[in-house]
Amino acid sequence: MGSAWKPLLLLSVISGLSEFAGAAAARPISYAALLRMKQDSSSSGLNSRSRPRQHGGGGLVTPDWPPFSSHPLSALSLLSSQEDYQSEESEEFGPFFILEPDDVIFPLDSTEKKVVMQCDARGNPPPTYSWFINGTDVVEEADYRYSFIDGNLIITNASEISDYGKYQCRAENRFGSVLSRDALLQFAYLAAFSRKTRGGVSVREGQGVVLMCTPPPHSPEIIYSWVFNEFPSFVAEDSRRFISQDTGNLYISKVQPSDVGSYICLVKNTVTNARVLSPPTPLTLKTDGVMGEYEPKIEVHFPTSVLAAKGVTVRLECFALGNPVPTITWRKINGNIPKKARLRKSQAVLEIPNIQLDDSGTYECKAENPRGGTSFKGQLQVYTFPQWVRMINNTQMDSGEKLHWECKATGRPRPTYLWLRDGLPLTPKDHVVIMNGDLTIHNVQRTDSGMYQCVAENKYGAIYSSAELTILASAPVFVPNPVRVIATLGKDVSLECKPRASPKPRITWKRGDRRIQPSKRIMLLRNNTLRIVNSSRADEGSYACLAENQFGSAEMTAMLWVKEAMRVELSPIRVEVTVGESVVLSCKATHDTSLDVAFQWFFNQRPINFQQDGGHFEYIQTQSSTVDLMIRSILLRHAGKYGCRAQTSADTVFAEAELLVRGPPGPPGVVIVEEITDTTATLSWTRGLDNHSPISTYNLQARSPFSLGWQTVKTDPDPVTGSMESAIAVELNPWVEYEFRVVASNAIGTGDPSAPSRGVRTKEAVPAVAPANVSGGNGRRHELVISWEPVSEEFQNGEGFGYIVAFRANGTRGWKEKMVTSADSTTYKYRDETFPPLTPFEVKVGVYNNKGDGPFSKVVVIHSAEGEPREAPTDVKAQSFSSSEIRVTWKPPTPGPGRPRGYEVSYWKDMEQEESGKKQRTVKNETSMVLTRLDGNSVYLIIVKGFNSIGQGPASAAVTAKTRKAPPAQPPANLMWIQEGNNVSLSWDPVKAKDNESDVIGYMVLLKQEGRGHNQVTRTINPSTMLSLPEGGTYIMEVRALSEGGEGAVSSQVRVVTSSGVRAKSSQCSVHRVPHSLPWTALLLVLLVPSASW
Repeated sequence: MGSAWKPLLLLSVISGLSEFAGAAAARPISYAALLRMKQDSSSSGLNSRSRPRQHGGGGLVTPDWPPFSSHPLSALSLLSSQEDYQSEESEEFGPFFILEPDDVIFPLDSTEKKVVMQCDARGNPPPTYSWFINGTDVVEEADYRYSFIDGNLIITNASEISDYGKYQCRAENRFGSVLSRDALLQFAYLAAFSRKTRGGVSVREGQGVVLMCTPPPHSPEIIYSWVFNEFPSFVAEDSRRFISQDTGNLYISKVQPSDVGSYICLVKNTVTNARVLSPPTPLTLKTDGVMGEYEPKIEVHFPTSVLAAKGVTVRLECFALGNPVPTITWRKINGNIPKKARLRKSQAVLEIPNIQLDDSGTYECKAENPRGGTSFKGQLQVYTFPQWVRMINNTQMDSGEKLHWECKATGRPRPTYLWLRDGLPLTPKDHVVIMNGDLTIHNVQRTDSGMYQCVAENKYGAIYSSAELTILASAPVFVPNPVRVIATLGKDVSLECKPRASPKPRITWKRGDRRIQPSKRIMLLRNNTLRIVNSSRADEGSYACLAENQFGSAEMTAMLWVKEAMRVELSPIRVEVTVGESVVLSCKATHDTSLDVAFQWFFNQRPINFQQDGGHFEYIQTQSSTVDLMIRSILLRHAGKYGCRAQTSADTVFAEAELLVRGPPGPPGVVIVEEITDTTATLSWTRGLDNHSPISTYNLQARSPFSLGWQTVKTDPDPVTGSMESAIAVELNPWVEYEFRVVASNAIGTGDPSAPSRGVRTKEAVPAVAPANVSGGNGRRHELVISWEPVSEEFQNGEGFGYIVAFRANGTRGWKEKMVTSADSTTYKYRDETFPPLTPFEVKVGVYNNKGDGPFSKVVVIHSAEGEPREAPTDVKAQSFSSSEIRVTWKPPTPGPGRPRGYEVSYWKDMEQEESGKKQRTVKNETSMVLTRLDGNSVYLIIVKGFNSIGQGPASAAVTAKTRKAPPAQPPANLMWIQEGNNVSLSWDPVKAKDNESDVIGYMVLLKQEGRGHNQVTRTINPSTMLSLPEGGTYIMEVRALSEGGEGAVSSQVRVVTSSGVRAKSSQCSVHRVPHSLPWTALLLVLLVPSASW
């Protein structure tokens, strides 16, 4: 009962999930929300091309608002961010586009039935939108198919007849209006071919032919291919057959008998991927003869004038009929065909990717065969859409000032310019002057405020640059007011007067009630700043600046205090330290105590970042007017000038100190190899920085393909002192590629190495190193095998390197010498059938190259080969002990030359050939093997061979053995057990073997306790047994039948649970039977409640 609640809980959870799914499915979603979700997918599928967008308007940037989920904001920070956003929104401005409509190609067979023309603009107040189609207002109320969602125009049930054309979006608020660029709405469709039967075409063999496609109405472009006889057997294009992607026709320059058949034109819409097939056109051969050879005739070619937009891929077609098949070649008149161009379709198509202006020109294709030739020329012209060079920006001006805007664009043809104000053409007036891309407005007034656009246009497109013109008209206002100015005694001071006003106000300075008159010491600058030269205590006091224009006046008060000049002392002024040491620089300021002072440290004129350089620099404030700079663990890069800047509200003083760092020398200059021999190299270099400690010695290092990195080389002289700038590297290896570098040392340490020299190779010399580890043996009978370690390329000393192998039988005088010309060789084999196995030889190996012979190795004694085994194993026996295993034993052959190092057992069925059999080898010199994975009740033939490193010996006589029948496949069934305390009596139905199975000779019972690795196995000849379960726990029992063929299939498991330390009474017993199957309801409970006990 304790687990009865679990199924109910699961049913409750399932019910709750069903209700949640139903609620989620029933939740309404607005079409506008759906549109926003689908913009990234659906709009990309509709747009055929995307034009670059240009925005003017003072560089306003649309912020990327991060999702709130990625920022764990507190309530306070969220409120703060909202206030910041509201403060930005409180600034009013005219509209500007952040998303303009793009060209759209809409498939007429689309299931989406709605066209979305996108438009979005920013402005404050938020802009309102309107749309134009082909220059006419789109009125939402006049046609139910039109609707606006935000700035987007939604067209329902769009059709080519009523909706094809150019669309333009207008965004407007109280500051003015702006027009978007044009967007073209096209419709994609592909009609079916006419079902009218097409007439057949009959030509002579060898004649050329053109099969017309005549495509159905379509939009936009389509791709042509041709089917031969039946789909999908397509016509393969080659030098003889060509499909024009301009006309769609199939051209065969020379008809062959294999061309006879039915031809079908297949066209595919590039937007909708729809395909349609034409009726078949039969092609037959006339029987009145074969067409003779004739000169080429160009049947399809590119236009005489080709216009292409910059950046696109241009394809020029040219194909000719003729017999023999003509060859097509291309050239550019007065120039070279661009390297990026590619020839396609057996040179019938010239393809120029990413076309540029300099690719323009006259192109010629020529068709030639042995009967003659013909050519065609055409002009390729590249045009470019307008692109901005200079755009207009938002501008604020005082009334009465002069506005001059210049917009400039490039394009081919050259663009013309149009100026718009609030979406309407701007016409010149008395004070408005328009000169192409220049707009000048004299004496601007508030009525000139608004949204302006410069449009640059050529025959291929137009681009818009937008800006807002704001004319200011306001009375003077001072922010802040009053102001407080602190000056330094004896220095100049400036009192600024910068009111906000439009137009510019008149400025008057006063001190007290008296107007200030300019003098040699007191000057009024053009920007209305009052400048006092060589200030003194007498200049302290209150100053007033009065600003006036036609809209009003305002006054600013400036309070001036004059303080003593500050002095700064930086110590020590110059200090020398060694790499790794530390130093403290102290900066003390003497200043007016009424002023606060701030310090900043500099290194080589740049502020020190104590967070980044905290490992070496530390800022220490010792007193209010004194700071220290601690420089720890000084490196060479810390040498330089350190500055301390002290600043108060009155003045700023800067002082500098110099830090010299002694350290290991810098890297020497360029290393030059001046002379090279077979073992020496003369090197020179230039001195590097000594870092304030004289250079004591130089270390020369070399690197070769054979060295482990850079190695110090011996020199002449030795040592190389710090005053020297050249030395000789000695004891180098001949004919080795070396790089050299130089390292300098002084009393502080060793510096960084110089850059490596160029690689040089030492000259050749006679080899000086003999091969090592000369040895041998093994091999086939009558062979002498000699081996050695090859001499490294580092010690070959020149080209033409090889080995001289010398040998002689023991007791003889003359040496036999053999040349081995490969430098990588490691062995030499000498064969002579006159010497017996294991004959001793004296052997030595020498070296040579083009310069001469080198030394020989020491003489060693090597024995000739003993050969492969000569005798077969004896007394081979094979015995089966299961349905899949046979044990094979044998005795080794008589000892002698050719001793086996192992044995190979081959076995195959008596109905098979030996070649189809399997083979197994012993691990070592073992004389028995168990063959496994054999077929039951089968006779096998078995042979044994000895083998060694030389080869295999003769095979033994074949022996046979038959595997036993397979064990019973039927497991013991109807297991029943009686549990009396910790004793279990287990019984089962006897297993009966089939005719092709081994007889049952007993049973094996496996008893194992869960959680324990120990298993107990009981064997019995009866179909029952008694088992004792001494410990408490869960026990598992399995039963198998035993036969001569092995163990049979395993029975179902019996699971018995006993309690620890409890013995059942003899009267307490229970009878159990393994069930054949469980009811599905019980199984469901098992799955739902795995913890429930049975």
